[in-house]
Amino acid sequence: MSNLKDPHWLAAYTKSRNEKKVYDRIIDEGYEAYLPLQRRLKQWSDRKKWVEEPLLRSYVFVRITQKDYYKVLSINGLIRFVSFEGKPVPIPAKQIDVLKMLLGQQLEIETVEVNIEPGDVVDIQIGSMTGFSGELVRHQGKSKVVIQIDHVSHKLLVTLPANYVVKSLKG
Repeated sequence: MSNLKDPHWLAAYTKSRNEKKVYDRIIDEGYEAYLPLQRRLKQWSDRKKWVEEPLLRSYVFVRITQKDYYKVLSINGLIRFVSFEGKPVPIPAKQIDVLKMLLGQQLEIETVEVNIEPGDVVDIQIGSMTGFSGELVRHQGKSKVVIQIDHVSHKLLVTLPANYVVKSLKG
C-alpha cells in the first residue's frame, strides 16, 4: 500500500448502479466523498424526465488516510480501489476540483471508456476553462476538447465552441 498518511483522493469501484448508495454509505461513515452527477433528460415511451446520473459509472471518489483504507473498503457495494501493482493510486486534488468545476459550469460532458486516437493538442483561451489543455477530436460531428482524468480509465469529452481553442505550441 502506498503512503497515505495524509488524506488522499482515491477512486473506488462500485457494484453496477450502486454509486449513489455507496456514496451515501461513505458519507454516513463520516468520510469525505465525491460522486460527480450530471443532469440528463431521459426519454421513455410515455414521458421525458430530468434525472441525475453518475458521470463516471461505477466510480465514487473518497478522501481517506491509510488507516481508513480497509474500513472504507468494507463498505457494502464498494468492490475495490483503483490500484496499480496492488497499490491504491492517489488522485491529485486538482483533478477532483476540475471535475467539480466542469459540472458546475453546466457544460455538455460525456465519458468515453475507449482510447481516442491522438490528435492536436489545444489550449483553451476563452471562457471559464481558460488555461486548460486538451486533445481536439471529432465526435458526432462536433468539435470537442478531451480532458483526461488520470488513473480512472475514463476521458471526459467537453463540448466547447471551436473558437475557444487554439493549437498548442507545446503539442
